[in-house]
Amino acid sequence: MNKTSQLYQAYCQILKEELIPAMGCTEPIAIAYAAAKAREVLGKEPDLVKIGVSYNIIKNVKSVIVPNTGGMKGIQSAAAAGIVAGRAEKALEVISQVSDQQKQEINDFLNRINISVEPVDQGMIFDIIIRLCCGDEWAVVRIAQYHTNIIYIEKNGEVLLDHSETLHQQAAHENTEEGLTDRSLLTVDDIYEFANTCDVEDVKEVLDRQISYNTAISQEGLSHDWGANVGSTMLKYYGNDVRNRAIAKAAAGSDARMSGCEKPVIINSGSGNQGMTVSIPVIEYAQELNCSQEKLYRALTLSNLIAIHEKSGIGRLSAYCGAVSAGCAAGCGIAYLHGADNVGIAHTLVNALAIVSGIICDGAKPSCAAKIASSVEAGILGYHMYLNGQEFRGGDGIVKKGVENTIRNVSRLGREGMRETDKEIVNIMMDC
Repeated sequence: MNKTSQLYQAYCQILKEELIPAMGCTEPIAIAYAAAKAREVLGKEPDLVKIGVSYNIIKNVKSVIVPNTGGMKGIQSAAAAGIVAGRAEKALEVISQVSDQQKQEINDFLNRINISVEPVDQGMIFDIIIRLCCGDEWAVVRIAQYHTNIIYIEKNGEVLLDHSETLHQQAAHENTEEGLTDRSLLTVDDIYEFANTCDVEDVKEVLDRQISYNTAISQEGLSHDWGANVGSTMLKYYGNDVRNRAIAKAAAGSDARMSGCEKPVIINSGSGNQGMTVSIPVIEYAQELNCSQEKLYRALTLSNLIAIHEKSGIGRLSAYCGAVSAGCAAGCGIAYLHGADNVGIAHTLVNALAIVSGIICDGAKPSCAAKIASSVEAGILGYHMYLNGQEFRGGDGIVKKGVENTIRNVSRLGREGMRETDKEIVNIMMDC
């Protein structure tokens, strides 16, 4: 691919936009970010906090621990952490530097300040509105579409920022998010060509950080008692071969992260779990195969971009489990390490998607690690099926001839077909 071409530059930019650091599950962290920004705008501690969130935000925040809070869960805890100790300039690492004293102050704030939460439905699956009041003064911050996209800021009746109209215009077009490079440019064939020919110096910085951060939290998940310990359970009962290590180490990162581990990760498609799933298995296989660092960079470029391609049609939040997209993409990265061409990678992806596309997203919590394990296993099986001359063919369920057609079918399933499922999942969770 020509380095000066618009497509080449777009692919580099997409990686830079998506592979960013975050500490903690990204939905509560987005709440903390919005709250920290609102506190910054207000300029003082509030005496009243009002929070409006879309139903998918409720789903993804309800059961996951907010890091640096001493084990607290929930929307109110995330907002309080952002107000008391957040640094808005650090975006998704907004509460990465919290002292022991501040942790106590967060708890005190929750006990003495009225924080109300209500669901909102303004046409956005991803929507967070924070209103802070202090006497007669107030500040409002709204994040929509994706985790760092502040679209509205108001202080004491003065509108400081308003991108709402542009947002709703773009919401009608799939793969389009305000301020981000057009993801509809992604195709499996072009991703393969880019990964195979790009100047690794153009992707090295973001991938080095992904390798470092995600490997570290995976090791933490295996070394200590986190969550449901899915990763260590996999190693205990299913052996230490590279296939099982790749599955277990990806799950272990989620074990730690879903239970409040304070190590950062490099995310993919707005999700730390997806960022770990798409990278850790590929890293493990590269080590086993004694691949060069350049080969690893190229494989990670491919796996990351394929995951983004899959998710762009589904949306940031859905009833379709994002670990599926990432695990299937990891299988493609592993196939690349073994020398698969674009045809082999396409077959790997279709096979894997046919196996695990029924996994639902019922929020962030310890069982995410098990879903990651199943998805990575499917990605590897999809490749091994291809090696064995086996494939799922067009007409087999949601599979359609051609990898792009299958991706479109999965996107349709996740975005449209599972819309009512998503609502029912939230209703069930709110009854628990």
